[in-house]
Amino acid sequence: MTFDALAALRQAGNPVDLLTTAQRDVLAGLTEQEVAVLNSVKQRLDAVSDAEVEGHSLIIKIA
Repeated sequence: MTFDALAALRQAGNPVDLLTTAQRDVLAGLTEQEVAVLNSVKQRLDAVSDAEVEGHSLIIKIA
């Protein structure tokens, strides 16, 4: 059985289905070790993030 990088990333909670086809194609070619590193980084970032804040946007108009 071959390694399915996208399935492993999905299982770890990475939103790979929100990416473009080209981006998913790149991720699909990752090795098991590369996916393990990405998942480890995601876990560390999730551990220190504020789940209430996803992002900010600010627009300033000067008239």
